[in-house]
Amino acid sequence: MKIAIIGGGAAGFFSALSIKQHFPNHEVIILEKTTKVLAKVKISGGGRCNVTNEKRNSILLSKLYPRGENYLKKAFDIFGVDETFQWFSERGVALKVYPDGCVFPVANDSQVIIDCFMREASRLKIKIEYQAAVQAIRLEQDKFILETREKSYQFDKVIITSGGQPKKSGMDWLEKLGHGIVDPVPSLFTFNMPGNPITALMGNVVEKAVVKVEGTKLIGKGPLLITHWGMSGPAILLLSAWGARVLQEKEYQFAVLVNWLNDQKEMELQEVISNIIATQGGKMMGNLNPFPISNRLWHFLLQKCALSLELRWQDLGSKSINKIINVLINDRYEVSGKTTFKEEFVTAGGVALKDVDIRTMESKIVPGLHFAGEVLDIDGITGGYNFQAAWTTGFIAGKGVGE
Repeated sequence: MKIAIIGGGAAGFFSALSIKQHFPNHEVIILEKTTKVLAKVKISGGGRCNVTNEKRNSILLSKLYPRGENYLKKAFDIFGVDETFQWFSERGVALKVYPDGCVFPVANDSQVIIDCFMREASRLKIKIEYQAAVQAIRLEQDKFILETREKSYQFDKVIITSGGQPKKSGMDWLEKLGHGIVDPVPSLFTFNMPGNPITALMGNVVEKAVVKVEGTKLIGKGPLLITHWGMSGPAILLLSAWGARVLQEKEYQFAVLVNWLNDQKEMELQEVISNIIATQGGKMMGNLNPFPISNRLWHFLLQKCALSLELRWQDLGSKSINKIINVLINDRYEVSGKTTFKEEFVTAGGVALKDVDIRTMESKIVPGLHFAGEVLDIDGITGGYNFQAAWTTGFIAGKGVGE
């Protein structure tokens, strides 16, 4: 058979390699609309490529996908994290698990992943055509006709791995074929806080913070980074992933409540402060920072409470103690807008999963048409989960396309 892969990204390459693994005699062509392939792989993880995550249990792994959990649970049983480790190991790419569970190549360079894919594609005689944007797709006598600006192609099967689209209009061609499209909205973005004094602390990191969106049940936990435009870091990115649709409905105008001390509660904090007053009460507040936050942030929060850095702990009144407790575990900030990383953008939305057979990634609407990667209504939190979904769906699509 002659099979087309539309899109030369992570899912596209994995689909192509899976086809050749299972059906060596099939002819495979990757049609890439730009002048380069694997662009997201190249820049992901700061150029290191966060290949996957250490979570090897399919059920626990699937719970880290705001969209697609139930669907992926079955998919990970076919090709999960264990299989990803094995796949790369067999091809000479060693992977390393970091303390936060993220998995990177030992080489700490995304180029080793790209080189691996390109080497395998060359060995398996997979053809890559650049600047081949598919403008139309239609069926004629059980054959797929794909039109690009330059020429027309005929294929027996097609796998669509064109990635997430910022607007629904980018998926009109799939909707015209009869597929349901879930409106795409941004996921994994940072929060803008224009004009807020906290932006002067850019570069400060709090390793364990809890951030909630006021008036919702949305919550994000983990490291929080203060930036020159607002807040970022895993805690914020988690919040944006789980709250992608809610925050879009709010037009990215909302308030967050920050607990700078992780899960510490009011009563526990009362005890800490009482102990400091009893044992080190003569020290100035600006000189004694008993919390796991930087001195710069500590001073900022004291000033936010209108407390002098020279004030001694023993001179704190009950109202001031309440102010400090509140600003440490319930600090409020207005958010106005978001910042997405254009090259690494992730979208919630895409081809509706009800229209795709999980066992083969084949369309239930158009037989012979398969999907893999972010074009589907699947997205994970930050930490290698989106690449794992690409490997998983790509592997299944490649295997399923030849059956």
